[in-house]
Amino acid sequence: MKHFISQRVQRVPPSGIRKFFDIAATMEDVISLGIGEPDFTSPENIREAGIESLKNGKTGYTSNLGIIELREAVADYVEQLYGIRYDPDSEILITVGVSEGMYLAMSAFIDPRDEVIIPEPAYVSYAPEVVFAEGHPIYVPTFVKDDFQVTAETIEKHLTPHTKAILIGYPNNPTGAVLTRENMLTIARIAEKYDLLVISDEIYDRLVYGTDHIQFATLPGMRERTIVLSGFSKSHAMTGWRLGYAVGPAPLIAAMAKIHQYTIMSAPTVAQFAMLRGLAEGDTPVLRMRDEYNRRRMMLYEGFNQIGLPCFEPKGAFYAFPNIEVTGLDEYNFCEKLLEEEQVAVIPGTAFGPSGKGHVRACYATGYDKLEEALDRIDRFVRRYT
Repeated sequence: MKHFISQRVQRVPPSGIRKFFDIAATMEDVISLGIGEPDFTSPENIREAGIESLKNGKTGYTSNLGIIELREAVADYVEQLYGIRYDPDSEILITVGVSEGMYLAMSAFIDPRDEVIIPEPAYVSYAPEVVFAEGHPIYVPTFVKDDFQVTAETIEKHLTPHTKAILIGYPNNPTGAVLTRENMLTIARIAEKYDLLVISDEIYDRLVYGTDHIQFATLPGMRERTIVLSGFSKSHAMTGWRLGYAVGPAPLIAAMAKIHQYTIMSAPTVAQFAMLRGLAEGDTPVLRMRDEYNRRRMMLYEGFNQIGLPCFEPKGAFYAFPNIEVTGLDEYNFCEKLLEEEQVAVIPGTAFGPSGKGHVRACYATGYDKLEEALDRIDRFVRRYT
């Protein structure tokens, strides 16, 4: 029945993340550093607000854009963090996580033959979303010598008359890289020079360590050409609630909202009322989780280097990206053998693009004790192959 399936869907391979996650799920005593999901539960006040919304019968559709109270709260939240104000009536859309936001952006802005610049390694859904919109993803490599930061010079070399947008995701999944302000400013100048749209996935904006997150739209001249996608899945441990937001110029948000209303209708009602309480009652749970991630980050980063797997220091998100070439194994064999022999699950770097060659992604959104045990197992494994 393959002839019933569209060519664009056939061109997209299954997720390289899910393969190893599914295998690990069938094994005992596995320590999974594979899936990018917080091991914390959602803060109690958010859970309670969700329960209250159900008890109060708030179970119907909301406005397509999201409840106005939440849009107003998001406007205040973004302004407090980054000093930029969005109109809750026309410049904010509540989405079913950043994943839906990305789908909406690609569907709303990309026409056949349009090209989208994607610095890589990059989250696995970026290129497929471009393909599903009948556009062409153009991978731009980044390198460990540059701390996996993309540069304007490299982007400019990949531009063609068909380039329409730059899609960036920093803090980066899988590398943990964070763009410097200097690099961001030069990328902004490229976007302005060539009249390009910028789609900035900032889902990890609250999870940065020893530095500050800079929202791309706050750069000079970028507010009018940038869609920022963010949400609460990572920062507030709310992956299953499926709640995110898009902010940007009113005409662009309206285009995304048009697709949203025909495909989704509205983001989950319970999640919207729950997050309204979360935003109203402050960031204490977020900061507590971030401090714990930071403790795990340093342990894993230092541990990989002590084992002999060179790892640059991740500055954001909750991933480390060590080089495993010393073992003589490629990244896929490394992951398969590590899972089989030591029951530790990590993800091949090339699942995130060609620049991930020779690397694996390890997520530190799991307990400190489990991370210590995982390092002991990886150390045994590396010793066998070096």
